[in-house]
Amino acid sequence: MSIVVTSLTKVYGQQKAVNGISFEAKPGRILGFLGPNGAGKSTTMKMLTSYIPQTSGKASVCGFDISEETLQVRKNIGYLPESNPLYLEMYVKEFLAFIAETHQLRNISERVAEVIKLTGLGKEQHKKIGQLSKGYKQRVGLAQAIIHNPSVLILDEPTSGLDPNQLIEVRALIRELGKTKTVILSTHIMQEVEAVCDDIVMINKGEIVANDSLKNLLASHQQTALEPIFVKLTNIA
Repeated sequence: MSIVVTSLTKVYGQQKAVNGISFEAKPGRILGFLGPNGAGKSTTMKMLTSYIPQTSGKASVCGFDISEETLQVRKNIGYLPESNPLYLEMYVKEFLAFIAETHQLRNISERVAEVIKLTGLGKEQHKKIGQLSKGYKQRVGLAQAIIHNPSVLILDEPTSGLDPNQLIEVRALIRELGKTKTVILSTHIMQEVEAVCDDIVMINKGEIVANDSLKNLLASHQQTALEPIFVKLTNIA
């Protein structure tokens, strides 16, 4: 397993943002981490990337402990946070070369060219990031996340704010990346999960309420779409 999570908990003061969750993410499959706003999704992603420490429990990424081997965890993860922080005054190609340098990659120009081609940024590579549309900024975010060829991708709301055409393109790119990597896609959009994901972990109020393949989850609830299941399990009217 690329990611193994066991009884992971995060407490802020008196509030349990994440309460003893356990799940696994497998290579070559896309795991949808689905839940309403405030369910604990982003907190979980930040713990898995060693950005914040857990209060208790354990998790490993490619066999490396998230609290004891943080550098190795980060080397094996490509992370696209919800805010997608980018240097807007930098040119696309320049920015990706900078990120490659921070990862101490060899043959930087070749790797940058590969990633630009993979993410469809060829026509935009000589533009400043600040000049790009939201969809192309998301592509730049994905490009920086995969520049070091990580085994694991963690994507937090990767299609938020995209128009329908951009949505289709970015989802297709995520599906392609998911063929060779372990991908966790954190979202509150059910259609996103149905379109892209193989497996689902559904979280509500910091606790897991469903953990299965998309196919099995739909079959076990005798549904053809996720929305009725989501409403039932999260008690959202």
